[in-house]
Amino acid sequence: MVKDVVCNMEVDEKRAKWKSEYDGKTYYFCAKTCKEKFDRDPKKYIKPK
Repeated sequence: MVKDVVCNMEVDEKRAKWKSEYDGKTYYFCAKTCKEKFDRDPKKYIKPK
């Protein structure tokens, strides 16, 4: 399980319907709306290392 970076819900990455690639990493989402929000502004949802 991984966290949806938009809403913090747990998502099973093996069964997730929505995902995006950004900066060499795959992000998984619980819903289409979370994916759309992330795709519009990924830096807003990614914590700096």
